[in-house]
Amino acid sequence: MPSRNRQRPPRPTLVEEAAFWRQGLRHVAGLDEAGRGAWAGPVVAAAVILPPDPLRLRRHLAEVRDSKQLPPAARERLLEAIQAVALGVGVGMASAEEIDALGILAATRLAMTRALAALPLPPQALVIDALPLPVPLPQRSRVGADAHCLSVAAASIVAKVTRDRWMQAMEKRYPGYGFAQHKGYGTPAHRRALEARGPCPIHRRSFGPVQEAAQALRRRWDADDGKDAPCAWPWSTTG
Repeated sequence: MPSRNRQRPPRPTLVEEAAFWRQGLRHVAGLDEAGRGAWAGPVVAAAVILPPDPLRLRRHLAEVRDSKQLPPAARERLLEAIQAVALGVGVGMASAEEIDALGILAATRLAMTRALAALPLPPQALVIDALPLPVPLPQRSRVGADAHCLSVAAASIVAKVTRDRWMQAMEKRYPGYGFAQHKGYGTPAHRRALEARGPCPIHRRSFGPVQEAAQALRRRWDADDGKDAPCAWPWSTTG
C-alpha cells in the first residue's frame, strides 16, 4: 500500500550563488517573476541579494521553497524572514498595457530590469529562473531555479506576495471579477466573469481569452443597441 505521507519538496541550495561567491562576487541577486501566465494584472519580478553566509541562511530561511509549493500564509510569513535577512530586495512590475505592447517575454524582462534597479545596492551577478537578461552582468540561468536556488526561491516568494496583494486591491476597484480569489489567472470563474462583464482596464487585451470575451460582448452590445449589455463595457477601450 503506498505511503500517505507526502514527500516534502527538496530544500533549495546555494550551489549557484556559491559559485559566484568563490569568484569574489558577493552581491548575487536571485530573480524570479509572478503572473506571467495570468489574463489580468501586471507581471511582477523580484530580485533578492542574500548574504554569503550559508549557516545564517540555513538558520533563518530553512523553510523557503518555490512560492508555488507554499500556502499563502507561509508565503506571507517567509516574506518577513527574507526581508529581515537579505542584503537587498527589489521589486519591479510591467503593466497589462506594457505586456500588450511588448509581448509577455519582453515585459517580463522589463519587470526584472526594474527589480534590479530597485535594489538598494548594485548586484555583481545574477541567478535567474530560465530567462537570461540583456544586462552586462555575469549570470546563471537555470530552468526550475525557483525550486533549486535559494535566492531565486526567495525572489519567487517576494514576487508572488507582492502581486497577490496588488490583485486583492484591484478587487475593490473592479468588483465582480474575483481578482482576490484567482489573482487574474485563467480559472473557470474568471472566464465566466469575462464573458458576462467584458474586460476591465487591467486585463491583458493581447491574450486570446480576453480578446474573445471582448469581441463577444461587443457583438451583444451591437445586437442590443447597448440596452441589455453589462455596465462594464464602457471600461473597455478597444473592441
